[in-house]
Amino acid sequence: MIRSMTGFARRERQGPWGTLTCELRSVNHRYLELSLRLPDDLRGLENDARQLLSGSLRRGKVDAGVYLKGAPGGAASLEINRAVVEQVVAGAAEVGAIAGNAAATLNPLDVLRWPGVIRDTERDVTPLAAAAVELLKETAADLNGARAREGARIREMLAQRCESLRDLVAVVRARLPEVSARIRARVLERVAQLGTTIDAERLEQEIALLAYKMDVEEELDRLGSHIAETLQVLDSKEPSGRRLDFLMQEFNREANTLSSKSQDSETTRAAVDMKVLIEQMREQVQNVE
Repeated sequence: MIRSMTGFARRERQGPWGTLTCELRSVNHRYLELSLRLPDDLRGLENDARQLLSGSLRRGKVDAGVYLKGAPGGAASLEINRAVVEQVVAGAAEVGAIAGNAAATLNPLDVLRWPGVIRDTERDVTPLAAAAVELLKETAADLNGARAREGARIREMLAQRCESLRDLVAVVRARLPEVSARIRARVLERVAQLGTTIDAERLEQEIALLAYKMDVEEELDRLGSHIAETLQVLDSKEPSGRRLDFLMQEFNREANTLSSKSQDSETTRAAVDMKVLIEQMREQVQNVE
């Protein structure tokens, strides 16, 4: 089953550390391009997160973000380095003794701003990191689910267009005997208008050569082969966007050749209809993983 490269998924998870939110957005791209945003506490997970997403997604421009909102009342407590404070106060008292009345009263907030007075408390982020990895896995699965649903819609459209192309190929093939007869009749009519004696054998050779140049049987066979291959690829379990893109190029090449060889208005009209269907398919294939 094919998957689209366009999708969105969002999940949240709550815990003692607060609320974790993961959002994944993806659009079509030639390759896999990841843009990842993590909170400061989870910077160490970047490589693991990239590997996880690379294993889940094959193609697309993916914008991934993990956000952390702290739990209410969970603000970190201040830890005062008492030894440093005592040193600062002692130093301030010594400065006051030297300066006398010129020294200003010591402001406690100024003491707190002094480097080293407030200690950085270490925080165990292991539970938070584990929760973030699980949340990322779940969100990636949701994104793939959304892309698969969109891919199913694209598959249905491509299958319908393939059937329409097959009908047009059958119409053109059915007209081949009539087209050949018209070419022969046209040549004989022009020869008759000349009013001269023509070698019958040479005339038949020229008619056969002209019919060969305008024969589109080979193009119709290749179109039928491409249709069968496309339908088979649509049911493949592997990412098939690039293969489908290549098939669209082959479709277009055969339709152009068919149109250039055509000496029949109905065949030309059918070739134009084929080009319209192929272009509709090509636009959708650009979004297939």
